[in-house]
Amino acid sequence: MEHLVSENIRRLIPYPPGKPLEELEREYGIKGSIKLASNENPLGPSPKAVEAIKKALGKLHRYPDGSGYYLRRRLSEKFDLPFDGIVLGNGSNEIIDLLIRTFLTPEDEVIVTEPSFLVYRLMVQAIGGEPISVPLKNFALDLNDVLEKCTDKTKIVFLNNPNNPTGSTITAEEFRSFFQKLPSSTIVVLDEAYIEFVRQNDVVKGFEYVGNEGPFVVTLRTFSKAYGLAGLRIGYGAMHPLLADYINRVRQPFNANSLAQIGALAALDDEDFMKETQKTVWEGLGYLYSEVEKMGLEYVPSEANFFLIRVNRDAKEIYEAMLRKGVIVRAMNAYGLPDYIRVNVGKPEENERFVSAFREVMGLA
Repeated sequence: MEHLVSENIRRLIPYPPGKPLEELEREYGIKGSIKLASNENPLGPSPKAVEAIKKALGKLHRYPDGSGYYLRRRLSEKFDLPFDGIVLGNGSNEIIDLLIRTFLTPEDEVIVTEPSFLVYRLMVQAIGGEPISVPLKNFALDLNDVLEKCTDKTKIVFLNNPNNPTGSTITAEEFRSFFQKLPSSTIVVLDEAYIEFVRQNDVVKGFEYVGNEGPFVVTLRTFSKAYGLAGLRIGYGAMHPLLADYINRVRQPFNANSLAQIGALAALDDEDFMKETQKTVWEGLGYLYSEVEKMGLEYVPSEANFFLIRVNRDAKEIYEAMLRKGVIVRAMNAYGLPDYIRVNVGKPEENERFVSAFREVMGLA
């Protein structure tokens, strides 16, 4: 079989997906599990999105709008973005894939910070590229270190802001200084999947750089997290129209399905749901930080809806032990943090259940 695929595909280590909740419960003989592993919205989907989708179910025999006209128009209005610079994707993951397939050749260099979202590295390797790694410092991005790695071969720089899995951010001043020193041929990708949870006032916002012509900035956003639409797989990239024009030559014509577009359009203006989501996350983080401190454990403060906890032993063991108690968290071994777990904020009662189970697993009950 090996002769059927290239060496770069053979070397790939697949992204580690979780099993369905129902299957985990069957395997472990448990019921009523809670999932705090995938940074999902604990409140569920936007109610306005659910209602809009229900009304659209009778039109599923029609193809989606291949241009995503109505959603792109509303995004353009709401965030003051160029309409022709918005590209919809099957989740923001697809925009990452489209950027790499559109603009990279195997000779180009791509910079990724580590640990960060694993998909950047996987997609670069899939086309035969070799990503250039820049380690975080104290769980945060150091843009001076990124600059030192940039050469005339650097085509794309991926910056996750807030960063997954550390929850750290880049300030507007840090990014401005970094951006001014970049080669003009570079594309900076600011992945803002968790930007709605940020409370810092000085965090850079990629939308402010969308009109720049070299270096280019592509801002990625998603409806999976704060808007509660992870199951619909809908995200978008905001960029200079020149970049979008090339990406649209590669993009499949119906990549964003009808229900995803309709749900996202309704969720976009569900301000009450957004405020309730933010309140739930921010209050939940405060509670969880306090409880972890009481246990005498280290954690990494976060500007996202998740945070890291140092467990001082193999994180996979903690994951397994928590799973047997019906609480699903994420072991960070694949991210190079073998003694950390990542937990996202749940509803208050889920947070309390996590704390109770975690105390028992850690021998602190």
